[in-house]
Amino acid sequence: MSEVPFARLSRRHLMAGLGAVFAAASTPAAWAQSAWPDKPIRLYVGYPAGGGTDYVARMIAAKLSQELGQQVLVMNMPGATGAIALERVAHSPPDGYSLIVISAADTILPALRAKLPFDMRHDLALVAPAVTGALALVVNPALPVKNVRELVALAQARPGALNYGSPGVGNSQHLAGEFFNRLAKVKIVHVPFKGGAEAINATVAGDIQVAFASLAPALPLVEAGKLRMLGVTTRSRSAAAPGTPTIAEAGVAGYDRATWFGIAAPAGTPREIVAKLNAAIARGMQGADTREMLLKQGLETMSQSPEQFAAFVQEELSQNAAIVQEMGIKAE
Repeated sequence: MSEVPFARLSRRHLMAGLGAVFAAASTPAAWAQSAWPDKPIRLYVGYPAGGGTDYVARMIAAKLSQELGQQVLVMNMPGATGAIALERVAHSPPDGYSLIVISAADTILPALRAKLPFDMRHDLALVAPAVTGALALVVNPALPVKNVRELVALAQARPGALNYGSPGVGNSQHLAGEFFNRLAKVKIVHVPFKGGAEAINATVAGDIQVAFASLAPALPLVEAGKLRMLGVTTRSRSAAAPGTPTIAEAGVAGYDRATWFGIAAPAGTPREIVAKLNAAIARGMQGADTREMLLKQGLETMSQSPEQFAAFVQEELSQNAAIVQEMGIKAE
């Protein structure tokens, strides 16, 4: 089609052309995506400042601020085991300005609480994982076991006689222990504490024999001879403890439990914004300084596409629901 000379444009041509321009410019999705981000982004955390989730959130926020050229504000909204913040973001406008740090613990919550004011499978857009890490299977040194196979053998010989501790009911450490019971076909009794430090201290003192603990606080106690580490819970060995075998390779086939943290947005957030966030998180978390800081916490970077992360979270939700139902775990 030949170009219409400017001098010959009719009023009809002119108005039609201007109408198309203004229509495109006034489309909210098109405008939001082209301008995003043009104001600060809020990154919600469902737990108090100073904890593990908050630590990771502030690291991610700093990296996103650098990558996106816009301030990312950490908003602590504790309560209801993270559910208050999850509800807030799930019901926020899907414009890329409300995000939330989700973790392995959040994929346990729906299995424990039947009536949540949101649905993790449908009300959130999974953006990107950022950090992953192993838990440590540790025992009191007085326990006569040197490896996972010996622990399983002892637990099978003395069902119900051994105890393991965790920071309460329905957390990642609790399910790590119940998954161990399930696959190893043993019964090590769960003892809930008020926090992870209390569970580790009780293991050191010999009040309980076993714990599934975060690597960062466990490693110094292992090095000091106050705890013995038998394995790590992840599929692959941890960079923070490369000499320690995984529980799977040490004798409990199929065992794989990890701690992890990632970012989610409200469902319906434009794919272009999700992709931009995913790329920014991946770039920001790859620096040598970031890797070094994470390693000191027993953590490593984790990178997946939004589609891969969504599939990963769906699998976590399904596995946790099966463990909670089979083991009869009830919320406190």
